[in-house]
Order: sequence, then C-alpha cells, then structure tokens
Amino acid sequence: MEGVGKFLDSVGTFFKGGDNLPWCEPDIIAGCEREVAEAGNEEQKNESLMRLAWALVHSRQPDDVNRGIGMIEASLENSNSPLQTKEKIYLLAVAFYRTGNYAKSRHLVDRCLEIQPDWRQAQNLSKVVEDKIARDGLIGMGLVAGAFGAAGLAIGGIVAAATSSKRKSTEKK
Repeated sequence: MEGVGKFLDSVGTFFKGGDNLPWCEPDIIAGCEREVAEAGNEEQKNESLMRLAWALVHSRQPDDVNRGIGMIEASLENSNSPLQTKEKIYLLAVAFYRTGNYAKSRHLVDRCLEIQPDWRQAQNLSKVVEDKIARDGLIGMGLVAGAFGAAGLAIGGIVAAATSSKRKSTEKK
C-alpha cells in the first residue's frame, strides 16, 4: 500500500507543476525602485537597475515581469562583460518562463548553458522549463484526446441513431 501512496504523491507533484524559482514581493520591488532613484553614480545606478530587474522578473504580477523584460532587453546591448550578459540572458529566461513563453525561455537558458555549461541556476531553470513543457504537452494531449473522445461519442450516437432509423424504415417495407 505504501508504494501506491508514493505513486499518487508523485503523480500529484507532477501535475501541480510547482517550480522552485523564488518570488519577489511588491515591497522589495518598491525598495529597489527607491535605490535606483537614489543612486549616486552610474555604476551604483547600473547595479541598482540589475537588482530591480531581478525583482521584477521574480514578481507574481505579470505587469512587473513584462516591465522587467523591457528593462533587460534595453540594457542587454550595453553589457560591459560576458558575465553581465549571461546574467541578463538568464533573467530574461526566468521572465519568459513566468509569462508562459516556455520555448523562448528554453532558448535563452540554452544560451546561458552554452556560455557556462556548469552553471547550477541555469541547469535548474532548464529542468524546470523542460518539466513544464512536458507536463503541458501531456495535459494538452489529454485535452485533445478528451475532445476527440467526446466528438467520437457524439458522432457514434448520430451514426447509431441514423442506422436505427434506417433499419426501422427497411423493416416496415
């Protein structure tokens, strides 16, 4: 019986689809925005903007995530180092995962892993994205099969009714 319980727990975990990416609360975002406004020089401002972008893409609010995407994309071409570029690409991958654009997220996280194959955060995100794609694919196949099943039942009922009425009219002759 214990094996059945473990199996049901694993199936439940599979369909819950939880990820282990951190979330960011609105008060932290507000603090980051103040930090950007109060930055004394360009270097402090750039560091504050990166923290704000991180907070935005980890927000539960879609508008915040989209704002983070815009900020990162605008700053990507001004990256000073490969490390900074890699971090921005990773944040974009998180953001696109959060918005449900899993294909774009997978593409970006793959770019991160090309730059640094042993980067644990990117490896973790890659697994989360792949799991979500697989889970959504299975759920989608189930919905399609269910739709076809319902359509098949309806068509089968119509055919059965037509056959039955045809048989009755033939028997009366």
